[in-house]
Amino acid sequence: MLSMRSHYCGHLHLAHLDQEVELCGWVHRRRDHGGIIFVDLRDREGVVQVVFDPERPQCFAEAERLRSEYVVRVRGRVRRRPAGTENPDLATGEVEVVAHGLEILNRAETPPFPLDEYTEVGEEVRLRYRYLDLRRPQMLERLRLRSRIVSTLRAFLDGHGFIEVETPCLTKATPEGARDYLVPSRVHPGAFYALPQSPQIFKQLLMMSGFDRYYQVARCFRDEDLRADRQPEFTQLDIEVSFMDEREITLLMEEMIRDLFARVLEVPLPRAFPRMSYAEAVRRFGTDRPDLRIPLELVDVADLVREAEFKVFAGPANDPAGRVAALRVPGGGRLSRKEIDDYTAFVGRYGARGLAYVKVNEAARGREGLQSPILKFLPDEAVQGILERTGAVDGDLVFFGADKAAVVNESLGALRVRLGHDLGLVEHGWRPLWVVDFPMFEWNADEGRWEALHHPFTAPRCDDPEALAADPGAVLSRAYDLVLNGHEIGGGSVRIHRPEMQQAVFRLLGLSEAEAEEKFGFLVRALRYGCPPHGGIAFGLDRLAMLMTGAPSIRDVIAFPKTQTASCPLTGAPAAVSEAQLRELNLRVRHSG
Repeated sequence: MLSMRSHYCGHLHLAHLDQEVELCGWVHRRRDHGGIIFVDLRDREGVVQVVFDPERPQCFAEAERLRSEYVVRVRGRVRRRPAGTENPDLATGEVEVVAHGLEILNRAETPPFPLDEYTEVGEEVRLRYRYLDLRRPQMLERLRLRSRIVSTLRAFLDGHGFIEVETPCLTKATPEGARDYLVPSRVHPGAFYALPQSPQIFKQLLMMSGFDRYYQVARCFRDEDLRADRQPEFTQLDIEVSFMDEREITLLMEEMIRDLFARVLEVPLPRAFPRMSYAEAVRRFGTDRPDLRIPLELVDVADLVREAEFKVFAGPANDPAGRVAALRVPGGGRLSRKEIDDYTAFVGRYGARGLAYVKVNEAARGREGLQSPILKFLPDEAVQGILERTGAVDGDLVFFGADKAAVVNESLGALRVRLGHDLGLVEHGWRPLWVVDFPMFEWNADEGRWEALHHPFTAPRCDDPEALAADPGAVLSRAYDLVLNGHEIGGGSVRIHRPEMQQAVFRLLGLSEAEAEEKFGFLVRALRYGCPPHGGIAFGLDRLAMLMTGAPSIRDVIAFPKTQTASCPLTGAPAAVSEAQLRELNLRVRHSG
């Protein structure tokens, strides 16, 4: 079957002058100027102006019926636009098509929001009419760029000896089963599959199978609270390799990301990405995913205020689990009291009970040149020490966080980013960073047990299971995260490849032998049949596309996303099912309350 078109609208240019063309697309905009009708015709490649002249009465009469978003087919001749009417904002702005024929393929109702110009539209409306929202050039370009990202990454991995393998979407629930989406089995009454949170175990099994280098553009599912950069179903680039250590893996991944940015955005990234330990990242920035474009850092001052009368500072300063940190804001002295109150409310969202501050009016005058409600509680040596350690100068403001270390890190870390954007301190460009040397475990005080900071298959830096069990909190893992402009875009690790170590980790995590056998017996058995050293990484494609397109949310780079309540306004999912379907699955809905 021949195509209904000879060219895409957005491909026409001066080389097509005097050619007869056939175009198909949507009426982007219609204008009637002194008896001549101009139509901007749009398809996925762009927009071209079509002219309808009354000298062709039948064609002109048909054009008078056109409305926004009508689907049409146009036959005409390409000509140069008259001098002075060129449109430099359009790729086709030097030409237009004089219509000889017009066929209306389909009419359209008035859209619920205009598509011919950028208009602020509520996200609920946009998602309910997503098929219209995706017609907007901005949305189309984002998804086209996403497609280029995926194809570029695939090409790199194909060229480096990786094999693409699909892994199952119907699998077994994980120990953290509360986050799994469960699928009831009709043929196994009372049993459930789980949709994968990641292909982690299967890609490790592929390494044990000798595939050596694997990748997959994998759909993953996680039933958890959502944020701007989270979705219940998401896509990741999943990678695993054998016989490579963490440095070799991260260097290869650096090369891949540099290649991606060079080809898709024509942007050079650093030849070597900097590396920073988890401990240093948290100490300096309050987070393990710091945005290095913001030149603000947290500074520890607990030792300066341990003897202060100010118990708000002295308490955390003398608590081994506490932290007192300062954040210098260059030029922050100009902040009003209302703005400081707003920032105080902001850190309250992260558990902070307040936000102390000192304004530096004249540093040379010591205490007399400062302005703060807490100064009277601090000795002179503490005040002077804070000024020297933070490097505060005239016109600066210093914020303080004092609480449990986790609260200080999260609140001041978030404040640092907020101030950077509010005060225009964010540097231009891309700042990638490897964060390494993560703790192997973190202690869950509520449940009284150790938890894996990444996942239970991450290898520790020690080779002896007994050394691991002797002091779990001191052991570092062989994990690594790639952070870009404050977002974690990839995370991975070298994996455990010996059964004894894997069983030791399961024991530390509180899994009994019976539980470990039920959940992961097949993995431990596989480790006994000649498992090579291996490791890997997974990149969040949605998040990477969000950053590279400049979109505010990953929902703007996913064709049909869910809302923050994990619902789909377009289809109405999730939805109730019939009693007959439930009976066939041996299920019954039980309403709480």
